[in-house]
Amino acid sequence: MADEIAKAQAALPGGDTIFGKIIRKEIPAKIIFEDDQVGTGRRLARGHAGFPGGKRRVGGADIFQISVAEDDDENLLGHLMIVGKKCAADLGLKKGYRMVVNEGTDRGQSVYRVHLHVLGGQQMNWLPG
Repeated sequence: MADEIAKAQAALPGGDTIFGKIIRKEIPAKIIFEDDQVGTGRRLARGHAGFPGGKRRVGGADIFQISVAEDDDENLLGHLMIVGKKCAADLGLKKGYRMVVNEGTDRGQSVYRVHLHVLGGQQMNWLPG
């Protein structure tokens, strides 16, 4: 956990990300879902998958953070939630799941490309984090 906090504190927007490498097929990953709006999904652990938010927004720029998303990104971000639901079903998360988007260093954002985590397969506590 401390390692992830340190990564988030040191991360900066811009540059290449692990998700860019997965989308370009430079890093092998188990593809759960892919279409022309959402890059890829990959299973990270039991019932946990990360999904890049989109290959590119209209105009060609990545969406680095939810806080800089624009009104024109609404369809892409809504689509991301639907893909998360489909992937949760594919992962067999019948008892439920949690979808998480990290925003900023204080919330653990260590990769500056909007992406969704689908977490499940175990009981979770509230409040998270």
